[in-house]
Amino acid sequence: MSGDKNILYPLTGLLSAVAILLSGLIFAKEPLCPVLLTGFFLWLLLFGCHRACLRVLLPLLLVGGVFAGITYAASGDGQSALSMMNRTAAVFLAVVPGMSMTPVQMTRCLSSLHAPRAVTLGMLIALSFVPLLTLEIRRVREAMVTRGAGSLLSPQIFYRAFLIPLITRLVNISDTLSLSVETRGFTLDGKDYSIYHLQRFCPKDGLYLLGIAAGIAGMAVLA
Repeated sequence: MSGDKNILYPLTGLLSAVAILLSGLIFAKEPLCPVLLTGFFLWLLLFGCHRACLRVLLPLLLVGGVFAGITYAASGDGQSALSMMNRTAAVFLAVVPGMSMTPVQMTRCLSSLHAPRAVTLGMLIALSFVPLLTLEIRRVREAMVTRGAGSLLSPQIFYRAFLIPLITRLVNISDTLSLSVETRGFTLDGKDYSIYHLQRFCPKDGLYLLGIAAGIAGMAVLA
C-alpha cells in the first residue's frame, strides 16, 4: 500500500482512526451519523488521503449495502439497517489514515520518539506483512491458473497446489528478511542510531485533529 502525498503525521493518523471508529460505533443509531461520517470522508480528502479514500469508497458501499440489506431483511427495521451501514462505514473510514502511510514512515515516527528498537522493528515487519502476503497469494494463484491445477474447492488441490507453495514462499521470504535486517545493521541491543528522514508533527496535523474533534463534539451536542 503506497501512501498518498503530503500524508499526516503517523501518530496523528493512528489517533484519528481510533476516533473515527469509536465515534461511528457510538453514534451509529443517531440520524445525523451519516452526516458526521460524510464529513470525516471529506476531511480526509481535504488533508491529502485521496488515493485511500477512493480505494475504500466502492468496498464501503458494497459491504455496507450487503450488511444493511441483511439487517433489514432480518429485522424489517430501516433504522437498524441504517445503523449497520453507519458502523460499516466507520470501520472503512478508520482504515483510510493507515492506508495513507507506509510502514517506513510509521517506523521513523516511532524511532524519532525513541520507542524501543524491538517495537519499531516489529511494527515495520507487521505492517509490511499484509501486502506481502496478498502479493504471494496472487502469485501462487496465477501459477495455479498457468498450470491448470484446478479449483481450490478440492481439498487435495488446495493443499498440494496452493497451501504448500504458499508456505514455502513465505518461509523463503522470512529467511531473506532476517538476512536483510542483519545486513542493514538492525540490532536490539540499544545502540544509538540515526533517522534518515524525521517525521514531525506540524500545524496541519493539529488542524486535522481539531476538525475531527470538532465533528465529534458537535455530534455529541446534537445527539
